[in-house]
Amino acid sequence: MKKLFLIVSVLFAVIMSSCKKDEVQQQPVINLEKIYEGSVEGTGLKVELYSKQISQYAQYSTFWIAVKDAAGNPIQNATINVVPFMDMGSMQHSAPVENPSASAVDNLYKFSAVFIMTGNWALNINITANSQTGAVSIPLNIQAPAKPKVKSFTSSADGSKYFYAYIEPTSPVVGINDMEIAVFKTGPMMMTFPPDSSMTIGLEPEMPSMGHGSPNNVSPVHIGNGHYKGKVNFTMTGLWKLNLDFMSGGTLAGEDQYFEIEF
Repeated sequence: MKKLFLIVSVLFAVIMSSCKKDEVQQQPVINLEKIYEGSVEGTGLKVELYSKQISQYAQYSTFWIAVKDAAGNPIQNATINVVPFMDMGSMQHSAPVENPSASAVDNLYKFSAVFIMTGNWALNINITANSQTGAVSIPLNIQAPAKPKVKSFTSSADGSKYFYAYIEPTSPVVGINDMEIAVFKTGPMMMTFPPDSSMTIGLEPEMPSMGHGSPNNVSPVHIGNGHYKGKVNFTMTGLWKLNLDFMSGGTLAGEDQYFEIEF
């Protein structure tokens, strides 16, 4: 009887372990919200789109894609190209995007997009995996954040239009915070937005209600792919204005630019 109980216990443990492994394999997403699930047109592939929040805003936004075969098994190597698209009737345009690598991490492909305005958008996604190629279009309603997180200027240096997006800090604290923004140059017909690496950016935080700034700030410098990183010092809570000047070579390309941060 003891031997039978032992056998049953071992079998149960093996089954539960297998189920847990399958669960981990099939459900790798932790602390993310599923905002879309569907099929990839012209293939047997399935796709799921995840974000940290259900509602989407006009800002620098990060997403995760899961690609699965017809049986629901995760695909680890896929070529994915994402094109944000907005049809305004009289004109159509895209937005800056940072496409994922061809290898999944924890069964997910990570990418980012910068929605430059509010309204109805689509993420047009082309996927090649398991010798199949197809497309899926995912609709998104983009809302306005509490404070604008994407702005633009026309360069006094070359006449081009640039968009810049706030990335960090997402949860500011009193003291020194990592600061990061991304800068993109507008291409023809606003269909491409190559990342910009040419700017020298000046940073000067200001607390308008108190009439003071803060010491020990580090102006953002380019670290790759259009991303600029520095340090900002918040000496107290409240509404802060992060004043930014953009220099191209020795020419002031964009002045009186800023983001407002309140915490």
